[in-house]
Formats: sequence, C-alpha cells, structure tokens
Amino acid sequence: MRKVIAATFISLDGVMQAPGGPQEDPTGGFQHGGWVFPHADEATGKILFELFEKPFDLLLGRKTYDIFAAHWPHVGDDDPIGRQFNSVTKYVATRGSGALTWNNSQSLGSDVVAAIKVLKAGEGPDLLIQGSGVLIQTLLRHGLIDEFSLMIFPLVLAGGKKLFADGAVPAAMKLLRTQSSPTGVIFATYQPDGPVKTGSFALPDPSDEEIEHRNQLQ
Repeated sequence: MRKVIAATFISLDGVMQAPGGPQEDPTGGFQHGGWVFPHADEATGKILFELFEKPFDLLLGRKTYDIFAAHWPHVGDDDPIGRQFNSVTKYVATRGSGALTWNNSQSLGSDVVAAIKVLKAGEGPDLLIQGSGVLIQTLLRHGLIDEFSLMIFPLVLAGGKKLFADGAVPAAMKLLRTQSSPTGVIFATYQPDGPVKTGSFALPDPSDEEIEHRNQLQ
C-alpha cells in the first residue's frame, strides 16, 4: 500500500502560500511571496534533499503543477531534484481541459478522491504532495494523508492560504522525527494518531465521605 505524504513549507502561523517567489501565487492580495528564500542555506538544502532520496511519485493540484511545469523541465539534469521531478509520474488534480505537457503527467479524472484511493491501494512508490493547498484540504477531509513532512519557517505571515484551513478535521498527531537548520527552520514529520484526546487539570469534586470527614474536623 502506498502512503500519501504532504511535504509543505509553512510559516509559524500555518501559512503555505507562495513560498517560492513573489509571483508564485499572489491571489487574495498576498504580498509576501518568496518568504522561504532568505532562510535557504546548505544545511537546509541537505535536509530537504533527504526528503527526495526515497522513490516517489508526485501528487499535485493544477496550480502547483503549472508552476512546476514552467520551471523544472528547464532546470536540467544537473539539478538532482529537477532530475527526479522530471522523471517521476505526476498525478494531477485538475478540473480544466488544458493539456498536461510535462512528461509522465496524467490527470486524476473527475473523482479525485476515488482515484487517490485506488492509487494508495496499488503497488508503487509513495505519493508526495508538494504545495497544492486545495488538494490537501480535500484529502484531509477524507482522511487520505498518511504523513506530514513540515518545514516550519521562523516567521509570521498574518494572512494567506493555510495548511490546516477552515474545515480541517480534528486529529491527534504523532511526531516521528525532527531536525533544525542554522537559519531556524524546523523539519518535523508527523503521522495521524487517531482522535484528539482531552483531559482536565481541575481538581475533582470531593466525595460525600470526604465532605462528611471535613465537617467532622471543623
């Protein structure tokens, strides 16, 4: 069975919009595109590359697909991530009729949830989501994400598209591993861990016997 892994750049307040550049996704008047760049260093790149060492196929929403398709085919095979992205299968959630021209790309069809359930149940490498916020929200509602690989950057964006937006299903998470970079980026991997558990630090109400005992001492 294949895992669906959401690998996402997020700010401290959970925003995932336009990490790569000012024009990546300015929808909603977002003005902080490219917020990842100032924190890039050799250590961050090394940790990030480890994410792509294991075999994977890409699972992408249409907007992220179009951004990637305009960039990675022109990077060349000297870039190890570009070489992988260009060669793997790209499964795309798209409602439009526009052609998927990036090599090894295929549409998930009209029923994205059903298509991903079939992919998960089949043979092959894990399915790695990059960006694709709308697709992530759909998969969250249907419990189809098996792992979250979060790159948490030390800044607050105070607006923008969030990883866990309105409508996210409550769930506990189990921390699998964590690392940090000299620029303050935290790499944390979580997996869903059942329903949210609650409790209380309030002192319990005294029993009738305790109340009677206290009255006798007065």
